[in-house]
Amino acid sequence: MRKTQIILVGSLLAACTTTSPTPEATSSTEAKRDVVTKELPKTIEEAVSSPFRSAQNMQRDAYRHPVDTLKFFGIKPNMTVVEIWPGTGWYAEILAPYLSNQGQYVAAIVPPEKNEYFKKAYDTLSGWAKSNPNVKMSYVSFTPPDITNFVQPGTADLVLTFRNVHNWTNNKAADQAFAAFYSALKPGGILGVVEHRQNEKSSSDPQGKSGYVKESEVIRLATKAGFKLESKSEINANPKDTKDYPQGVWTLPPTLALKDQDRANYLAIGESDRMTLRFIKPKK
Repeated sequence: MRKTQIILVGSLLAACTTTSPTPEATSSTEAKRDVVTKELPKTIEEAVSSPFRSAQNMQRDAYRHPVDTLKFFGIKPNMTVVEIWPGTGWYAEILAPYLSNQGQYVAAIVPPEKNEYFKKAYDTLSGWAKSNPNVKMSYVSFTPPDITNFVQPGTADLVLTFRNVHNWTNNKAADQAFAAFYSALKPGGILGVVEHRQNEKSSSDPQGKSGYVKESEVIRLATKAGFKLESKSEINANPKDTKDYPQGVWTLPPTLALKDQDRANYLAIGESDRMTLRFIKPKK
């Protein structure tokens, strides 16, 4: 089996060696037959429908609108794109193959030794990478407020974060996170944010326990870091989401925290109502 090609991204801090995948070489003919080199996609449409993606992940496309979302963020195949906390790789399955010909895909992750949850996520993501040897991707550590300098300043074209801001408001690291995104981007670079959207008239949830965050709060955080809001989109809006559930946003699919309790009702609602915001780092 060929090793997954790794690109090291400038001055990586903290656990670069522990978070970079190290596939074990094998002489097993059977193992070599398990790896099928798929053709890399040339367009976002091809990437979203490509065999690099799992059927399970494709089922979420109706709620997450990956083609329209990524086009809204202005992605191009020659960009250096950093995805913040990609989890098990829902968007990585799209982004890494798309960027492998001309660009770079960087997964900014929580080191797998942090706890079992992050280990499982890393094992899933790195396992997928090992099974696709022509996909180029790299791993860096990002755990605000502790580890925030994840690439050399001013080197990323696009930083993306999907459904993560509530985590940083929860541990009081949101200011440091947005400052890190600003530092990582080139002047003129884009920050793309998708987040569960709390009603503006609702009581504030500063610790993010519900999983929802006010759009005005995300804009405030980004503006404070130096970004300018360039555009909003309702691509990922869901008016069926009432945002008043026993287990917060995790009551809805795909988590379905209440399991079979009112399952049909929550499936009918679908995934959460989400803001989709594009910020720009001003050129000086």
